[in-house]
Amino acid sequence: MALKRHHKIIITSFSSFLIVVLIANSVFIYFLYGQLQFSYNQLESEITQSQADTQTKINEITENIIKAQIELNSLGSQIGSIDEEFSLLKASASADFSGIIEDAIKSVVTIRTDISQGTGFIIDQEGYIVTNYHVMQNAKSAGIFTYDSGTYSVSLIGYDERFDIALLKIEGNFEELKLDDSDNIQIGEKVIAIGNPLGLQFSVSEGIVSAIHRQGPSGTDSYIQTDAALNPGNSGGPLINKQGKVIGINNFKVGGGESLGFALESNYIEEIVNEIAMEKLNQTLI
Repeated sequence: MALKRHHKIIITSFSSFLIVVLIANSVFIYFLYGQLQFSYNQLESEITQSQADTQTKINEITENIIKAQIELNSLGSQIGSIDEEFSLLKASASADFSGIIEDAIKSVVTIRTDISQGTGFIIDQEGYIVTNYHVMQNAKSAGIFTYDSGTYSVSLIGYDERFDIALLKIEGNFEELKLDDSDNIQIGEKVIAIGNPLGLQFSVSEGIVSAIHRQGPSGTDSYIQTDAALNPGNSGGPLINKQGKVIGINNFKVGGGESLGFALESNYIEEIVNEIAMEKLNQTLI
């Protein structure tokens, strides 16, 4: 039976509508696919970049670990050579100190932080150490190295900023250095300074007491002047007399001048350290 005219119009219109819908749907699917493909490519690019960044960071960490290991090995090598250098140190020092250096150096430590390097010395068998506060100031991390290649983590017990004294603690049993009465210091008496000048671990320099009761940064007449060579890295190290006792802590030198080093007198060290210990530990140490 032949379709009537209005039936043909309806069928034609419906077919046209259906074709338009299919075309629109195809276009929508095409654009959706394109968007998904773009998002996938972008995500893949981000993943690739993230992997590259991660690998770069891993490489940096690895390089830092290797550098740190090389530095530790180098430091251990330098420290380990101390035994071989004792004979040279004794030969270069006068007879007054030939028997003192080997004993004293066992109680001297190298202090390395993330921003500086200095020296300290053990004042108690339980591992309490005295150094200059400026060696530890603003440091985020620090380590202690002993003459026998020992490596220790360290705690800051307390400090006195005015006199530039800090009290530290490491775990273990150690040989300590004794403090002498700085009221008995004689101008002209021989002394040695032990420290790490310019990164040269456990170096010894000899000199004399040039003057006593010099005024220093604390504003008090509490400093020994010595011509024993002091350089950056000596800070916090001991100034030792012929009896093998500490008469001062090496603190600073006058820039532009030769043989103008200064050490805080031992009686002040004792007083300040005990004040810190009483406040933080409820006991005296010296």
